[in-house]
Amino acid sequence: MDAAARNWHEFASSEALAIGFSETVAKVLGDAIAARGRATLAVSGGTTPGLFFRTLSRERIDWAKITVTLVDERFVPEGSPRSNAGLVAANLLQNAAAAATFVSLYSPSGNVQSAAQRANDTIGRRVLPLDAVILGMGADGHTASFFPDANNLAALLDPHAHANVLPVHAPSGIEPRLTLTLPRIAAAGFIALHIEGAEKRRVLEAALDGAPHLPVRAIFDHARVPVQIFWAP
Repeated sequence: MDAAARNWHEFASSEALAIGFSETVAKVLGDAIAARGRATLAVSGGTTPGLFFRTLSRERIDWAKITVTLVDERFVPEGSPRSNAGLVAANLLQNAAAAATFVSLYSPSGNVQSAAQRANDTIGRRVLPLDAVILGMGADGHTASFFPDANNLAALLDPHAHANVLPVHAPSGIEPRLTLTLPRIAAAGFIALHIEGAEKRRVLEAALDGAPHLPVRAIFDHARVPVQIFWAP
């Protein structure tokens, strides 16, 4: 499959990508507000999205009508340096975007299973349906917390799952995780995969062309809209 068929959006640098990507996401959110008076956005953590978050935070849209949540989260307090909520608070929920409402997946429950049940209910009540989802991808082909070694990977990737959020235990994930399930991500009105670097491009191309067992492939197979890929070297 060639790059055009995959909906690749290539940029010369991380800075150019952050600008172009934030303009695209802002338009999606603005259109959702115009259509139904509010918008919902799910974002991912990791090392890649910081610059994009900071750029998006300055977009002049009606952030007070936008609810932001996470695609996945580690089962750690929000003050932890490994918390995705902390990353979002420090980089996205600033400037104009400080007016947005944030809905966390984490709660200080006794275990990740009870936290996932709380998040499942909260996401269903306060967030769904999703207007936009921003995904990342690891070098092992995982996206969200769909790790290849997750003990419940089949449940996470079940396109007919009823759950909104499930717990994840995967050795490669280090901490227990909470993640949106495949059907909740796949039902979003706009889905983008944000990756940078030649290695991740090779992994994604393998997933799309010759290694369908890599978890990221499931997003492309089940998304209701074409997945947009935003990439810079």
